[in-house]
Amino acid sequence: MPTKDARVDAYIARSADFAKPILHRIRKLVHAACPKVEETLKWGSPFYTYKGVLVATPAFKQHCALVFWKGKLIVSLDQRKKYRRLTSVSQLPGDRILMGCIRKAVELNETGVKNPACGRPKVKQTVVAPDYFLAALRKNKKALMAFENFSPSHKREYVEWIAGARREETRLKRIQTAIKQMAAGKSLYWKYQ
Repeated sequence: MPTKDARVDAYIARSADFAKPILHRIRKLVHAACPKVEETLKWGSPFYTYKGVLVATPAFKQHCALVFWKGKLIVSLDQRKKYRRLTSVSQLPGDRILMGCIRKAVELNETGVKNPACGRPKVKQTVVAPDYFLAALRKNKKALMAFENFSPSHKREYVEWIAGARREETRLKRIQTAIKQMAAGKSLYWKYQ
């Protein structure tokens, strides 16, 4: 017996008239492709889960979307773009194609396949501090230890702030302030955190 959530029924009922047939059709096909699917609301939209998220179907004022959670592994980029701005049932693919995509999503969840990592590969960033700053840091062991333990972004904030001074006296004043704050274990912008 399909697991239906009354909140999803209410969501579909509240949706715009153009979205209701789209959402009903997707819901019907998801339940047909995966009888053990569970419905829920996440981020205010219907989500269909089975051993992880399969599909989300958010509806907006002018369009609704069909979002395969592991879309990169299921459909092409062009198809994913088309599914993001649906305004009529005719924009959906045929039942066989859509059920095949849903079954692929189920298969990926059953086998434990994860979404591919997005973004750039993480490269360990090193921050190069100027010699005059390092010399001043070596005079205060607490400040030096704090600086070495800071994340690259906090180190970079200090280095850029000090190196950005135009006048020598400003740079020296900033170094003194930085050493005082680092000795206390504080990042440069600690007041705003």
